[in-house]
Amino acid sequence: MAEALSDPTGLVHARSLLAVFGATFFVRFAFGITLAVFATYITGKLTGLSGADQGTVGLVAALAPIGEFSTVLLSGIATDRVGRFPVLFGGMAGAAVLFGVVALTRSVVALGALNFFFGISSGAILASSLTVVADRSGRDERGLEMGRFDAMNLAGWLGGYAFGFAILGLLQDGHLGAGFLPYVFVIGALTLVAGLAFAWYLVRSIPRPPPVRGEPISGILRHAFGRSVLLVTLPWLIVYMLIGYILVFAGDATAGVGFSDLYLAAGIGAGGAVLVVSQPRFGRLADRYGRGLLMNIGVGGFVGVMLFACLALAYGPRLELIVPLGILILPALGYGPAALAALADLAHALSRGTTMAIYSLTISLGMLLGLVVGTQLVARLGNVGFYLFFGGISVALVALTLLRIRDLAAAPTRLPTTPAR
Repeated sequence: MAEALSDPTGLVHARSLLAVFGATFFVRFAFGITLAVFATYITGKLTGLSGADQGTVGLVAALAPIGEFSTVLLSGIATDRVGRFPVLFGGMAGAAVLFGVVALTRSVVALGALNFFFGISSGAILASSLTVVADRSGRDERGLEMGRFDAMNLAGWLGGYAFGFAILGLLQDGHLGAGFLPYVFVIGALTLVAGLAFAWYLVRSIPRPPPVRGEPISGILRHAFGRSVLLVTLPWLIVYMLIGYILVFAGDATAGVGFSDLYLAAGIGAGGAVLVVSQPRFGRLADRYGRGLLMNIGVGGFVGVMLFACLALAYGPRLELIVPLGILILPALGYGPAALAALADLAHALSRGTTMAIYSLTISLGMLLGLVVGTQLVARLGNVGFYLFFGGISVALVALTLLRIRDLAAAPTRLPTTPAR
């Protein structure tokens, strides 16, 4: 494996991680830009086209997580047997080409097919990136490195999302013509090419670990759906049900309303800056005080966020509701680095690429379920649908956390929740 390579100066370690962190930021920035405008692009708002309805948008958007979910274990196996960076670079190159093609069509059928292939590329990128981080970090620093990865991942999403919202604001205010909208996807493609060049330059001369045989498929599935792994990863599925719905429809929901999206873009961009600082710190706390403690704090933060979001929907965006909602977002972010480190800790029984692919498998399924469940509840019940959606997510998160705590109490060595040192 990669950690066994001789690296007396730490140069291979540092350059490999920097390449992955940089590539992750560029990838998520590109995806964030395009996702912010995707629903508006399909429905034809701000362009004078009649377009499709939100139900159609939801179906098209759902094809990306379907593509990721159905192929990501294969990407994990390829990561182990072919190599980390070949899979990463192949995924990035494929996504860049797909973004360019999206700019050429508004056909719902074509966009659905392209979105399916986006999902395949996304799974390959995520599985290979996480495997490199797991390779290059020991147990006593894994939380820190996963925190840095999570920081670049989330900051890229938010930064790109803010950029996309800014474009919507400029379109809405008339500073950009409606014909500019397809070029957003060209910008996404160029961003991916820049990220690919950055990562390749850093690792072009780094010795690569030899490919490994990997586990038989039966062994991969047995470990992938083992109790310990599920109790770490299922909360991601629940959280990404929420994230998937919000990311797809937030941009479309604000297009054409009475305030400029430029203000929202500035707020989202500032949030990305906070993540760059907070996520490595949460990761270090997970190394010091235990994965389980930080995961529990993260779940508490998520439940609090959804509670105050429901109150804000019911009583309006009052300051006494918005402020605690914003504050609770910060501890919620502690879940990611701790759980990623815990998943990497569990990888000793599996080939690493296939183990880390489980993260991508879980979040893609969560986004798919979120799009289906969220759109149906809100379409049929309005705000009551939001309450049921948020409430169900909260109950599921608490239940899974209690199961994990009970599982740890019954077998303390089963889950990696103790401090690493």
